[in-house]
Amino acid sequence: MFPFESFIFGKNPNFMQTRFLKFFLFILLFSNCTVNYGQLKAVGTLSGDLEEVSGMENIPNSDDFWMINDGGNDPKVFIVNKEGKITKTLNVQAKNKDWEDLTKDKAGNLYIGDFGNNRNNRKHQNIYKLSASNLSSKKNIDPIKIEFSFPNQKKYPPKKKDRHFDVESFFHHNGYLYLFTKSRSKKDYGRTDLYKIPATEGKYEAQFISTFNTCDDMNCWITSAAISPNGKKVVLLSHETVWQFTDFKGDDFLSGKMTKFDLKHESQKEGICFKDNNTVYITDEEAHGKGRNLYVFLLD
Repeated sequence: MFPFESFIFGKNPNFMQTRFLKFFLFILLFSNCTVNYGQLKAVGTLSGDLEEVSGMENIPNSDDFWMINDGGNDPKVFIVNKEGKITKTLNVQAKNKDWEDLTKDKAGNLYIGDFGNNRNNRKHQNIYKLSASNLSSKKNIDPIKIEFSFPNQKKYPPKKKDRHFDVESFFHHNGYLYLFTKSRSKKDYGRTDLYKIPATEGKYEAQFISTFNTCDDMNCWITSAAISPNGKKVVLLSHETVWQFTDFKGDDFLSGKMTKFDLKHESQKEGICFKDNNTVYITDEEAHGKGRNLYVFLLD
């Protein structure tokens, strides 16, 4: 008998009193273990093979998602259901140097962003295109390679104050791939530069469009991006925030109206994609004993 059980019910509690106390303790324990996800709704826990999940995209006409792991992991694309369980694995015949994000086009082709560049020392970054027909019919896929470099990077790496050439975010729109950089300069962590390249095989010099500044610390790093199905909303993700852009001019997505959503939840969030024009799904890596979850968030 627990000491406080004797205190509450005396030395000889009856059967019903004991059951009531145990039920009360169970509810108390459960409530103390409830995790606060802030503005997010957790809908699934990802399989252990996705401990370093770094990018996601929804599969057309399906409730499932494509997901990838960060650099150093096997070059695989996982098909994951809405509960976070892996249902199929595709092998990509390419190196996972630093895979960071996923996007798709309206034909259902999938693009893998192998453009992580923490040290800013890569002269060429890669994007791998997986055709829709291969995604549906093959387990081992030979990708089409798209290579790019930055016109304003002259040194590899540049001086620390000029390290703005890491990339973790992109999406496809109207035949182009739009890239959002991640600053590695200590006093300029919140800076992201927007570039574009054609979404076809070849080697390109990225075309600069504009710049946006979020805030000044590492929690403002942009780790993923997505565009809504109707092309009217763009979202950028950080560890604790979603920035939404609307009413932009042409393909300068960083212009127009900006709405900031404080998720009230901090974790290593690495992937975001639209499910419909007002709903996004988000993933985070497992770090410091938390993460590796699939969340849903409703935009205003």
